[in-house]
Amino acid sequence: MPVMDENLITVFDEVVARNPGETEFHQATREVLESIGPVVAKHPEYTSAEVVRRLCEPERQIIFRVPWTDDAGRVQLNRGFRVEFNSALGPYKGGLRFHPSVYLGIVKFLGFEQIFKNSLTGLPIGGAKGGSDFDPKGKSEAEVMRFCQSFMTELYRYLGEHTDVPAGDIGVGGREIGYLFGHYKRITNRYESGTLTGKGLTWGGSQVRTEATGYGTVFFVEEMLATSRDTFEGKRVVVSGSGNVAIYAIEKVHQLGGVVVACSDSNGYVLDEAGIDLDLLKEIKDQQRGRVSDYATRRGGPVRHIKDGSIWDVPCEIALPCATQNELNGNDARRLIANGCKIVAEGANMPSTPEAIKILHEAGVKFAPGKAANAGGVATSALEMQQNASRDSWSFEHTEERLAGIMRSIHDRCLETADDYGQPGDYVTGANIAGFTKVADAMLAFGLI
Repeated sequence: MPVMDENLITVFDEVVARNPGETEFHQATREVLESIGPVVAKHPEYTSAEVVRRLCEPERQIIFRVPWTDDAGRVQLNRGFRVEFNSALGPYKGGLRFHPSVYLGIVKFLGFEQIFKNSLTGLPIGGAKGGSDFDPKGKSEAEVMRFCQSFMTELYRYLGEHTDVPAGDIGVGGREIGYLFGHYKRITNRYESGTLTGKGLTWGGSQVRTEATGYGTVFFVEEMLATSRDTFEGKRVVVSGSGNVAIYAIEKVHQLGGVVVACSDSNGYVLDEAGIDLDLLKEIKDQQRGRVSDYATRRGGPVRHIKDGSIWDVPCEIALPCATQNELNGNDARRLIANGCKIVAEGANMPSTPEAIKILHEAGVKFAPGKAANAGGVATSALEMQQNASRDSWSFEHTEERLAGIMRSIHDRCLETADDYGQPGDYVTGANIAGFTKVADAMLAFGLI
């Protein structure tokens, strides 16, 4: 694994000092800075123009209060965030996360990752992220609607199809996007479809957007397998999580001939040796907002729900962490290696700790970082923006074909860049350098911004 260039250690120390306590943001910046040393050495103009230092500082950070009333008439208070990190390549683009863990450091780490992820897609979009410490779980429809309307009452002034285009993330699905867009439309008196992505198909949404992050991750792994003249056929796969990304990663793995034997949520994981019954999982998670323990009860037979333990204990050839950040640690990586895992690809954002990545790399396990492997979601959001701008709507087949092509391009670009900088097969280095250089060159062209 690369060691951080001396010229960048000062930048990283400054990031830590200027952003105290934001450990996830520190982790994300360290990973990138450890990769781009060879680029900075080869291109001194990046150093002289302080491109890296500027890139680590968001262009704008917005924090606001979100008051709302619950069904009992009590006033509740949450905090809202939007970090508009970099717009060198296009309008800010990145999701909104509603989860109790959200604080400024989480939003900044996600926004920083989004810069490079969006760059890798080859589409003209900058990087941003936002959200709130609001928890939609256990809330009524009316409470979720009131919160979303209060949240948008403040956020709307910073948005626009040429300015900042949010989408969904953890805790923000089609329901929340609908409430947010409806309130944006009411406040602005404009039907700007391109201001939010992840919309419903009948009011400006795109085919494949729901499936895109999960599908895209699997398309990326398909390309990783192809480098060894291999396929998904008959492969045993484990997918963490059971939300949108995990569900559609499972679906695409099954379509390509693999077998997903386990998935999880915050209360444990379910092991189904026959392969996850996707129709049942969708019914429980999407329609009933249930838990994977409900899946085990409904499925019956030898299917087991394991409350204590790690999903990474389950032997597999391919592991897809699709839940949340830092869910796969060093011990998990060692167990995956011992059980014969050959590929790990991140469907979530930064789900693997630095120790885990190092262990996997040293063991020769192919590892795809989230900024490359899960870029399909934001790529299809950009395709949704294209359709909105042209007042057009594409078929599922055409949109999926575009998505698959983008993921192939990202895969090839990562490998080619890693080769160019003397790190053959290192997807982390390839993704970070390829994403960085495109943004850095645009920043140089714009002057001191």
